[in-house]
Amino acid sequence: MKEFKIALKNTFPIFFTYLFIGIAFGILMNNAGYGILLSVVSAVFIFAGSMQLIMVPMMVSGASLLSIAVMTLFVNARHLFYGIGFIDRFRKMGIRYPYMILTLTDETYSVLCSVKYEDDVDTQKADFFIAMLDHFYWIIGCFIGSLAGSFLKFDLTGIDFSATTFFLVVVVNQFREYKTKMPFIIAILCSAIFLIALGPQKFLIPAMTTTLIMILFFKKPISRNGGF
Repeated sequence: MKEFKIALKNTFPIFFTYLFIGIAFGILMNNAGYGILLSVVSAVFIFAGSMQLIMVPMMVSGASLLSIAVMTLFVNARHLFYGIGFIDRFRKMGIRYPYMILTLTDETYSVLCSVKYEDDVDTQKADFFIAMLDHFYWIIGCFIGSLAGSFLKFDLTGIDFSATTFFLVVVVNQFREYKTKMPFIIAILCSAIFLIALGPQKFLIPAMTTTLIMILFFKKPISRNGGF
């Protein structure tokens, strides 16, 4: 099928990213005492990538569901902004509409924005296959990681740092891309203030909330300097 081949060609580079991050998540889940089934179910129904990596240490530490929900909202809030542009495009896909919303990740969004279709291609099928393949890559990665954690005995020290390194790479890339550094300065200051005031266990949500408010407040100067 032509649409499937186009989707495979455009998503194949994402396969390696999702595979290795998914493996890290699967190993984390297994190390935390959660089995293969929960790892796969999480990959199927949550499909939140970086948030899933954060979710594991939060569950292990006994964080409340409210804390996890609020953290998920902040981490994935960006989806609300770029997802708006795809509402009309996805609505036309009928029964596949909810699935397209679930699977709209950063990588899938990037592919859907850049892919060029020929006139004889069913664009709705191609879009669906792109989303489905990315989702499948993530599920496979999580499954392999959980399976490896169950049968292979190796030192897992430091594997929980994968979430930190993942976000560090994202932040560095964003720092290099944008001309203005104001959002980063705001985030650092807010984090430092609340870390000192509240301690490492309670500072994150207030720091992220304040950072978001401050960035919205300074949106015009940030935009004027090439920030958005």
